[in-house]
Amino acid sequence: MINFRFHLVSLAATLIALAAGVALGSGPLDDTGDSLRGDDTTNQQAADPGVAAFESGYAGRTSGALLKDKLKGQTIVVLTVPGTSAAETKGVTANLEAAGADVTGEVGLTSKLLDASGRQFAEGVAQQSADDVPGVSAAGDSYGRIGSALGRALLADKAIAPDQTAGTIRSAFSEGKLISLTKAPAKVATLAVLVTGPERASGSDQSGVIAALAGALNGNGKGVVVAGPSSSSTDGGAVKAVRDSDFATEVSTVDVTDTAAGRVVTALVAAAQADGQPGAWGTSRSGSGAVPAS
Repeated sequence: MINFRFHLVSLAATLIALAAGVALGSGPLDDTGDSLRGDDTTNQQAADPGVAAFESGYAGRTSGALLKDKLKGQTIVVLTVPGTSAAETKGVTANLEAAGADVTGEVGLTSKLLDASGRQFAEGVAQQSADDVPGVSAAGDSYGRIGSALGRALLADKAIAPDQTAGTIRSAFSEGKLISLTKAPAKVATLAVLVTGPERASGSDQSGVIAALAGALNGNGKGVVVAGPSSSSTDGGAVKAVRDSDFATEVSTVDVTDTAAGRVVTALVAAAQADGQPGAWGTSRSGSGAVPAS
């Protein structure tokens, strides 16, 4: 006989699949009709608050069984960019911790770093602070070197206190206003979760820069998850930029952080990345499906 826990976990998985954009028994939801997309303020206001409250409450009550010990032993640094929702970041962090992760700190990637016009300055900071650091000087193009230097400062195979090299790089990036230490990481982390915002305005290059940096960061520790709201996987969004990049099969992505269930999914995606199983998860635009296999 199927026990109650199985029913509970199965029902929770169904809710997460629904929130991620899969209509039970009827195939993918039409993107333009999904009231839970949260692409902009108008859509958020249009969503039935009663449904949103139910989704949030249900996810909160059932996520424990789904997340228990999924990230046990992992230390995670949370990265944000201009436009990232503080509420979504808080929810993602809470679910990472509920899965057993040690969230060691939060670092903001600033507009100065993500503006292509400042590329030469950022590359200079990376070269000066990470001079002779293995893997940085030979890390491909400009953003490859910038991201590799930042990765050396924030990520490693084991969570330990930052060594002198990591501290030097972190200080140089901070003093150059390329990063902001919202909560200075106490350790270098085994994994990074980069929480991004919605799609950028036409002509903006920020999403492409985020994708390039994520690809370079992914070479450190156990890699990177780039997570954002549903619109981040549409044209101009950072999640779409990652999925269209040369790193698409290496950097995990999730595009449902604008729902409570989606923030649970983000923690499950982080666990999959830590296990060496990267993928693209979330809405019907996600090639790997709605939710990683447990």
